[in-house]
Amino acid sequence: MSPALQDIHAAMEAVRSQQTTPTGTLRINAFAAGAREILSPLVLEFLRRYPEVQIDIVTEERLVDIVAEGFDLGLRRADMVPADMIAVPLGRPQRYAIVGSAKYFETHDAPKTPQDLFNHRCIRARLPNGILFRWRFEKDGEIALIDAPGSLTLDEASLMRTAVLEGVGIGLLLEQDIREDIQEKRVVRVLEDWTPPFADLALYYPSRRNPSAAFKAFIDLARQTGKAATA
Repeated sequence: MSPALQDIHAAMEAVRSQQTTPTGTLRINAFAAGAREILSPLVLEFLRRYPEVQIDIVTEERLVDIVAEGFDLGLRRADMVPADMIAVPLGRPQRYAIVGSAKYFETHDAPKTPQDLFNHRCIRARLPNGILFRWRFEKDGEIALIDAPGSLTLDEASLMRTAVLEGVGIGLLLEQDIREDIQEKRVVRVLEDWTPPFADLALYYPSRRNPSAAFKAFIDLARQTGKAATA
């Protein structure tokens, strides 16, 4: 951005910061599972309180430079927030769930340890950078990293959920992606004692001199939501 454009942008931010009624648009970059977690308790509640604000959420699994790509906020696991950003913990621990369908376990014994997975068909996950995701387990200080064996590799959580429900094999998904299926007993959860929570959700943003009224109100509500979730 040229110095002249930077000056104009700073002047516009200064004007917006003087507004008392939240208006305008907030752009948030998030991963899909995280966006689902905050949609009802934070985003929809905010829109009910401030109907003159528009929120634009873009979901993608890769970690982006939110400043360079024009976002006001990012949403990721706390351990993935860039060091130069201000983080707002949301009090929603992230946890993996290892699941298979009841149909699958009719012909396969449930694994008791991570190493038992080598006797199973697993649904492998590919990360946005193309690397196959290694399944990480932890129990009583012991850590196990497993290259899950299987003939199907996917890069999207909803596809993995479908494959699990169809009895293709065992899948590792974020708990929020499969929570309802676990509750409704559409899937069987295994190795739960090996999958402790590993990080909270966090909103993050760069330091800014003149935040808008909408931005300040959203951050205030996010902090309240985070405190309520941990109370």
